[in-house]
Amino acid sequence: MIDLHYWPTPNGWKISIMLEECGLPYRTLPVNIGQGEQFKPDFLAISPNNRMPAIVDHEPPGGGAPVSVFESGAILMYLAEKTGKFWSTDLRQRYAQMQWLMWQMGGLGPMSGQNGHFKNYAPEKVPYAIDRYGKEVNRLYGVLDGQLARTGAYVAGDDYSIADMASLPWIRSHVAYEIPLENNFPHLKRWHDTLMERPAVQRGLDLLKDLRKPMTDEQKKVLFNQTAESIRDSAKQAVQ
Repeated sequence: MIDLHYWPTPNGWKISIMLEECGLPYRTLPVNIGQGEQFKPDFLAISPNNRMPAIVDHEPPGGGAPVSVFESGAILMYLAEKTGKFWSTDLRQRYAQMQWLMWQMGGLGPMSGQNGHFKNYAPEKVPYAIDRYGKEVNRLYGVLDGQLARTGAYVAGDDYSIADMASLPWIRSHVAYEIPLENNFPHLKRWHDTLMERPAVQRGLDLLKDLRKPMTDEQKKVLFNQTAESIRDSAKQAVQ
């Protein structure tokens, strides 16, 4: 059994989709990020970065003590290795998938997150930030659209993989970013629509969907006002 520490956000959806695609048994443990549950000492012991998702695998490959993994990209790789699914054993194809996974982790996800923050959550509108991150996300959509034009199928080639599962949740939010796919990114739209028809993808996206609500001002303070000192306080509580 795998414990999934989760909240319905793009990074959380990556893992719920992967678990559903692999057919692995799992138990969902909600981490309400608006109430600051990601800063609780027991969660800090699993995820030192105070971010969900995280997993604890109580039946790891080879047996032994449970294995905990944080960071969504690392979790995807762990589950792919555990099941032998959605990650090629061919060297060239495996590294193609890994490169696009890292592209999402280092680019598409963080830039989309900053874009969404300044467009939808910042207490004051900062035109430069909105323009800067909006253009960068638009550029990244263009990069992915070009790659999908080359493959004619999935992000890293002919096979559906963890690279697709990593990027889809962020592309799914294109409406919130005011980036229409229909005319500007036809290959991205084809890929997006194809993946959204997969039953496991739908199940992953539906997990705890009723808990996803607009954030209050108090919840924004919890999410966006953390410092090194607040993390140190959580760490001190964890060892007491």
